Amino acid sequence: MSLNIKSLGLVLALSLALPAAAQTQPAQAPAKPTGGGKVGIVAIQQAIAATNEGKKDLEALQQRFSPKQAELKGQNDEIENLKKQLQTQGDKLSDEARATQARTIDSKQKTLQRNYDDAQGEFQQAQQEIFNRVGGKMAKVLETYAVKNGYSVILDVSNPQTPVLYASESTNITKEIVDAYNAQSPVTAPPAKSGAAAPTKPAGAASAATKPAGTTTKRP
Repeated sequence: MSLNIKSLGLVLALSLALPAAAQTQPAQAPAKPTGGGKVGIVAIQQAIAATNEGKKDLEALQQRFSPKQAELKGQNDEIENLKKQLQTQGDKLSDEARATQARTIDSKQKTLQRNYDDAQGEFQQAQQEIFNRVGGKMAKVLETYAVKNGYSVILDVSNPQTPVLYASESTNITKEIVDAYNAQSPVTAPPAKSGAAAPTKPAGAASAATKPAGTTTKRP
């Protein structure tokens, strides 16, 4: 899942102007250089998720959607059981009974698909809000870090469209940005847990590219 961090953009270019020499400095003395014109890379999405605030919010999001995941699993299990019944008992049923059972399965699959799509969309929107909110704060932290440490350009390599063909590990400042963010944030690190996970697609729910036979993902 690719998240668009509007507050940061694909590339964070920080142009740093060198200050003029102080007027009290002798004219013959060269101006002291500030900023080394360094280039750095950062995985913004990874950094956001690694901050104390990001971890806390993403874990809360996961807990919020746990009941929905359980509900989708229950619906999927019901459909799978109906399919097994039709497979094992189909030859004992009349044509009308088999057709009725097939229609019931098809109807429940469509309902499951709609419920999954709704849950997935709601989850992604909530996750996007977290990344945008934390990302907006991180942009300020990153700029401060860049100015202080002499960076003129910082590229976000978490987006595959960022044109970075090669970068040495020494240019990766993702951890440094996470540490700088946590240092100025009042949020403490939550207990170690897994990150937020989108509602798992049940076996009976289809993607837009793979639909079950006789079903559609388009709402009536």
